[in-house]
Amino acid sequence: MFETIIGLEVHCQLNTKTKIFCSCPTSFGDKANVHVCPTCLALPGALPVLNKEAVKKAIMFGTAVNATINKKSVFDRKNYFYPDLPKAYQISQFTIPIVEHGELFININGENKRIGITRAHLEEDAGKNTHEEGRSLVDLNRAGTPLLEIVSEPDMRSGDEAVAYLKKLHSILRFINISDANMQEGSFRCDVNVSIRPKGDEKLYTRVEIKNLNSFKFVQKAIEYEVARQIDAWEDGKYSELVVQETRLFDTSNFTTRSMRSKEDSAEYRYFPDPDLLTVEISNEMLEEARKIPELPNEKKERYINELGLKKDDAEVIISSYEHAKFFEDLINAGHEPKLCVTWLNVELNGRLKNGITIEDSPIDSAKMSDLLSRIEDGTISQKAAKEVLDFIMENIEISVDDVIKKLGLKQVSDDATILAVIDAVISKNEQKVAEYRNGKDKLFGFFVGQVMKEGKGAFNPAKVNELLKQKL
Repeated sequence: MFETIIGLEVHCQLNTKTKIFCSCPTSFGDKANVHVCPTCLALPGALPVLNKEAVKKAIMFGTAVNATINKKSVFDRKNYFYPDLPKAYQISQFTIPIVEHGELFININGENKRIGITRAHLEEDAGKNTHEEGRSLVDLNRAGTPLLEIVSEPDMRSGDEAVAYLKKLHSILRFINISDANMQEGSFRCDVNVSIRPKGDEKLYTRVEIKNLNSFKFVQKAIEYEVARQIDAWEDGKYSELVVQETRLFDTSNFTTRSMRSKEDSAEYRYFPDPDLLTVEISNEMLEEARKIPELPNEKKERYINELGLKKDDAEVIISSYEHAKFFEDLINAGHEPKLCVTWLNVELNGRLKNGITIEDSPIDSAKMSDLLSRIEDGTISQKAAKEVLDFIMENIEISVDDVIKKLGLKQVSDDATILAVIDAVISKNEQKVAEYRNGKDKLFGFFVGQVMKEGKGAFNPAKVNELLKQKL
């Protein structure tokens, strides 16, 4: 029996307006090489200037994970050559990072597990290579984008735990709004370090790094394959031959890993303090300001349960993503009843989002959902009719809620005289049941409600029917 040892290195692009060492804008999807300057291009004489906002966002992250914030930190040069890194070195933090010794907790099978965070340091991103028709192209728009590299302790023991950690980390980054953490665009990408050892053994064996994974599914599959590969090598007596310290790539077409290059040790990068950048010194005022972070997901969940009376499961669905929580809070801030919001967000809207469409991409936004809830609450339409309205809007997003109600003829009848006339007719037809009701058979009230609604062909306001029936009976 073997135990899996997993540590993760997450590269998160910070959502500053400009790059970490120059004033070029950060961007995604723009024409290649339009957001570059002498600093990005490493032209002679160009000097870096640190982006203050990147430092603040790093402090915010450290606060969110209960970490130590080093009031003095240092930028180093990490020397290696890639075609998408014009300087042939990367400015990073090695000797003294800005954030150290943090933690976050994941829930596995109903139990909380602590995952240590060794460090989180600031650095610059590289550019991007593309390969086509026998040639390679370099786009340096991304070069210099501020990165926060978040390094965990090797505390995870399965792919499930690794994915739970990544989802929790992703959620924190979004809720404190320091990154869009868009995995498809590379704003949140992960290197996985995997090793195995016999159960009960305390020794750490050779670790393999799997580079640049950008989906939770791929992380899970890469770990599963690599663990199986290492166990097979051990059992075949070829562990030292086949499992070496190296960087591997994950093939997303067949869910296998393959060797990319031998893994460098830190000494091979020849780190030394960057002579063009001063020691970063954080003032007490800046530290205090940056530590005022937005409400974290678990804090929201507790507030929803304790103050709004939500069930735990409902609250957990709402905080499952930043967009989901924002949608919910938009509805609450508009004055709608919390449990009604839960029903129409978690059940009705979520149930209609198919084929990978998320709340963020939903055809109906929080403003239109608020209009729909208002028409339920003021009795204009029933909840049954509201489902028809929602279905129609999902296919016709430009139309307003009121126009759909009018178009489909779904407005409820709330006129007392009209409803009373039907109530009188129902009572006169059921004199025996009226007598039984008045003699204490309270359950018959539902019968009368059903008869009145049936005669009204479902168009009567149920609340008004209930009110007038009680008066009559």
